Amino acid sequence: MKRPELPMEGACRCGRIHIRIDALPIMTAACHCTGCQSMSGSAFSLTAMIPGTAFTVTRGEPVVGGLRSPGLDHMFCPECMTWMFTRITGVDAFVNLRPTMLADASWFEPFIDTFVSEKLPWAATPARHQFDGFPPTEDYAPLMQEFAGLWEDGDAPGQAQHH
Repeated sequence: MKRPELPMEGACRCGRIHIRIDALPIMTAACHCTGCQSMSGSAFSLTAMIPGTAFTVTRGEPVVGGLRSPGLDHMFCPECMTWMFTRITGVDAFVNLRPTMLADASWFEPFIDTFVSEKLPWAATPARHQFDGFPPTEDYAPLMQEFAGLWEDGDAPGQAQHH
């Protein structure tokens, strides 16, 4: 997998909100749930799990939008309403970034597919692993370790830790 140059920078569609990434993702995914289908207007949403300490909003103030459910803050630009990233309440270890917010997303490839139980019959990605929902908790560490080994130059994501 092509290793992106750090830092990575990006913005929403209108340019009001800017972001910066200072570490490689710890995993990537395509979510096929019907909620992501509705919010993205597509067959799935794309996610790059970015270490929380390596993600910064450098300009503007995103707002909570989309489905306002307990535990999930889907962050949008208040001007163009672009869905930029999602924070899970109480989880500071990572931010789920929509990778197409970055100026260069050519490196991105989904490593896992989630909620394939809800996917559209024709939707397909090159993901190496598929799950009917989210992966079981015990699968995350081995998945992140496998993902870290995929970068072309062998460098592991900067903040990923394995026990």
